[in-house]
Amino acid sequence: MSTTAVIEPVKDPRGPWFRRLPVISHFNKSVGLQRGMLVAGLILTAVFLLTAIFAPLIAPFGFSQISDAEGNFPSQQAPGGQHIWGTTVGSYDVFSRVVWGAQTAVLVIIVAVVMSIFIGVALGLVSGYIGGWLDRTLVVIADAIYAFPPLLVAIVMAIAISGGRSSLWGGILAAAISITVVFIPQYFRVIRAETIRLKAEPFVESAKVVGASNIRIMRLHVFKNATRTLPLIFTLNASEAILTLAGLGFLGFGIEPTSAAEWGFDLNKALADTTSGIWWTGVYPGLAIVLTVLGLTLVGESINDLNDPRLRGRKKAVSGKGGPDSTTGAQAAPEAEVRSS
Repeated sequence: MSTTAVIEPVKDPRGPWFRRLPVISHFNKSVGLQRGMLVAGLILTAVFLLTAIFAPLIAPFGFSQISDAEGNFPSQQAPGGQHIWGTTVGSYDVFSRVVWGAQTAVLVIIVAVVMSIFIGVALGLVSGYIGGWLDRTLVVIADAIYAFPPLLVAIVMAIAISGGRSSLWGGILAAAISITVVFIPQYFRVIRAETIRLKAEPFVESAKVVGASNIRIMRLHVFKNATRTLPLIFTLNASEAILTLAGLGFLGFGIEPTSAAEWGFDLNKALADTTSGIWWTGVYPGLAIVLTVLGLTLVGESINDLNDPRLRGRKKAVSGKGGPDSTTGAQAAPEAEVRSS
């Protein structure tokens, strides 16, 4: 009589795949104040993204709308009625401008960061893996680019692209290109350092022994392992992209109000209102910039701390109870009692 053995599938000790995704894995490792900062940042970032996605449904008016079926909107009307955040000197609805401005900010982040990642990662892989004179040349160029202030580069790009007064895509490209130029060195240096470390690992040496080409080794073996820190740099660069776009608009080199809503432009137009006691035209766009940048920065800084085992270890050690490491404290208590006796 024969018996059939049933082989059960081996479970991955690391848990489900979605628990290893960026941000989710960091949330599981966080405790105490660090978790609170991460959650606050995620909430602010989620509100920003949802506002941008559902702007056509949230905003009661268009970003350049100054009238409806009842007639023209009043100028500088105080908050209340159908204009819950008031109106500007140009009769634009403040609430609608702020909501539509989130969509413009997301477009700048996507264009700028995607361009920076694509160019910076490619240059970092090639420079770190090949080395030699090419590596030295690229490192010198990357160091030199740090001397350029991002806002100054953005102004030059805005003038070169659209003469200083931008359409929607002209303003987005002006900010995106300037951010790309300034932040390529960040991606370049991070990926280059990881590539130099990885190319000395045994699995890379084994790939060379079996005859794999340099392109195949970089694509299959180095790229995946060298890009693990990109989520951190992405969050920090996203906040810088918003500040650069707002700075362009505030200095008068931003996007025309009839082309798109932009928070920096609205702040520029609100300067003249402050002496008249009209606060709502500047407070709400300013709060949108502050809260969005704060949310992205909190997420980035929390990920940075949680990626450092020394910082994470200290946070776990000081968490008395109620954290994922509360069992460590419970085990340490009997040992302390034994030593004291």
